[in-house]
Amino acid sequence: MNDPIPQCAPRARPGTGEVGIGTPVSRIDGVAKVTGTARYAAEHPAFDLAHGVVVNSTIARGRIVSIDCDAALAVPGVIDVLTHERRPHVRSLDLFYKDMVAPAGSPFKPLHDARIWYSGQPIALVVAETFEAARHAATLVRAQYQAWPHQTSLLDHLDRAGKPMRFKVGYSGPPRPRGDADAAFARAPCKVDAEFYSGVEHHNPMEMHATTVIRGGDGHLTIYDKTQGSQNSRWMVSRVFGLPRRKVTVRNEYVGGAFGSGLRPQYQLILAVMASLALERSVRVVLTRPQMFTFCHRPETWQRVRLGADADGRLVSLIHEAVAETSRMEHYVEVVVNWSTQLYASETSRQDYQLVDLDQPTPADMRAPGAAHGVHAIEVAMDELSYAVGMDPLALRLKNYAERDGASGLPFSSKALRECYAQGAQRFGWAGRPPQPRSMRDGHELIGWGMASGTWDALQMFSRARAVFRADGRLEVACAATDIGTGTLTVMSQIAAASLGLPLEQVTFVLGDSDLPVAPVEGGSAHVATVGTAVDGVCDKLRRMLWHMARRMQGSGFEQARYEDLVFGNGQVSLRASPGVSLPLTGILAAARRTQIEASFLQWPNLFKQKQYTRAAHSAVFCEVRVDEALGTVRVTRVVSAVAAGRIINPKTARSQILGGMVWGIGQALHEETHSDHALGRFMNRNIAEYHIASHADIQDLDVIFVDEDDRVVSSLGAKGVGEIGLVGVAAAISNAIFHATGKRLRSTPMTPDKVMAR
Repeated sequence: MNDPIPQCAPRARPGTGEVGIGTPVSRIDGVAKVTGTARYAAEHPAFDLAHGVVVNSTIARGRIVSIDCDAALAVPGVIDVLTHERRPHVRSLDLFYKDMVAPAGSPFKPLHDARIWYSGQPIALVVAETFEAARHAATLVRAQYQAWPHQTSLLDHLDRAGKPMRFKVGYSGPPRPRGDADAAFARAPCKVDAEFYSGVEHHNPMEMHATTVIRGGDGHLTIYDKTQGSQNSRWMVSRVFGLPRRKVTVRNEYVGGAFGSGLRPQYQLILAVMASLALERSVRVVLTRPQMFTFCHRPETWQRVRLGADADGRLVSLIHEAVAETSRMEHYVEVVVNWSTQLYASETSRQDYQLVDLDQPTPADMRAPGAAHGVHAIEVAMDELSYAVGMDPLALRLKNYAERDGASGLPFSSKALRECYAQGAQRFGWAGRPPQPRSMRDGHELIGWGMASGTWDALQMFSRARAVFRADGRLEVACAATDIGTGTLTVMSQIAAASLGLPLEQVTFVLGDSDLPVAPVEGGSAHVATVGTAVDGVCDKLRRMLWHMARRMQGSGFEQARYEDLVFGNGQVSLRASPGVSLPLTGILAAARRTQIEASFLQWPNLFKQKQYTRAAHSAVFCEVRVDEALGTVRVTRVVSAVAAGRIINPKTARSQILGGMVWGIGQALHEETHSDHALGRFMNRNIAEYHIASHADIQDLDVIFVDEDDRVVSSLGAKGVGEIGLVGVAAAISNAIFHATGKRLRSTPMTPDKVMAR
């Protein structure tokens, strides 16, 4: 059994070359990234490298009648063209394609057979000596199809909505109804009944999905993959191709953003390995920007929220229903409606979640999956209710503040949302807000102030870390964690340095390799609480080993020392009561004639304790917009986000995470929208010229406040995740500010100029 980390465990002191928990530290990998020396999945060289280019289907549903590859094969430099008829043998059972985070249903199998499930599905891989030859040859592949009728619009098929066959692991579906919410709504004197629609959004990280498979002389495959979990990718490769784990290594030391698109292995991984095995050489497959629109997305979602309140604004009924899309293959589900009763107390409640299967690729988690839509709907509805009952929007939220989770009845492990409201409102100047819409103007622009709450699960999973402390004073900690640009490498190094009391430059954290100790897929804002706890735990083991060694040193002054009497700092261990009694850590190893000490630690959540609480991060977002009525343009001029996310390990990288979420929230509110031609069953704006994202000109004054919080239920570090919470609530605050500015309620995203101008 692993010893618990004592509450009085010493932390390193800043200002002496060391870093403590809560110290702002610049990214360790920052220089490598900005100078171009960091290598991403498509940048690793191999002497025999071949290049693969994917050919995609042009119909949404049907089957391939024939594929003509002759013209492509005739191109100089082309080695082969793989199709469902021209490929090596692979396993066919669904079980082998089930990755670690797969939803219920039958996973997509690239080049498996002639069936077409969606427009853009990969139907061939052209492999050539050069990328240019492969790209040209790919345009010469000709496919003949038998097209079947397709369905790609959620709103046209809401009547087909049904219950998912299975929900996510750890998610049992919407909570049970409390009381008769429909009857209470009918009786309520103040009501809101609103429908919300959110279109498809697509992941567009800077680094496009790519896989480089380097084949060794012994047949070992070293795979550089754009993934949020190296061990998840290895799991799939070894199972699909029947390869032993020792023959496959997946690496992802640097990941240029993913936001959920890399949680599951994408099709370029299977195609690259397939080609490498068929040709017995190294192969690289890089997807184009249009192909980034051919494998996953945030699902199209329709919602209806009904709120009933008494004359004082107290909720007596809360009804939240959602219908989302999934593919014909799998039942992808999100937690959309459950957030409502976590945020607000209501006498009665009813929540429902259903799916419609469409001829689309399976949706995937996208930053704050489910909450980005679900919290948006409830927060806009609450704002609408505030006007119906004549209350300030913040006062209404405080009136209905949930002290316990209304769905489960459980207490919160920590919930500093009241403090978020107070600090955010003060910083923003909310007290000066005039209550009536259209009451603030500056020239031709109407000014509006809006606010919203945010919440996101505070998760912890299992992980293992290995650490080696050497006689030269260097510490190396290793775990198969992933840094998708969030600062994981820096924060884990910081935790290790603080735990053992070492300067940061003497600590190396090794990550991004499937051969390292186990780590979960990097998602759900859980890496700090999970991997960080494992890192702290393994360093605690090293501290205890050093303590036992010091006790055996005659005349050291530590012979009778208890563990809790020790302070680790400045590369030394000293007695708390007698700071002058100290030993250098390297001296302890030298006295024991050891060149190094090594330890391993398995972090496993205390499920018995955690299941007694609802664990979540919270935020309060305050926003100012300026609206040009004549043009319909909306400018977000100020946003204040007050966040309660446990102990903040590194305020600098955490603030960057919140800022990134706020920028994306502005994009969700005003810009990001995937347009479909339902006659063709195809996404049309498959590039970042026509798929609009927030640019520098769209971003003005963003302010982040971290509210003090320490949650030892979520993690022994007291930390929660900050990746998702920065996004949640931003779009709703913007929507509410637009209403305050114009008196026009917009319930679909993005809120583009045509909607602002519509009568």
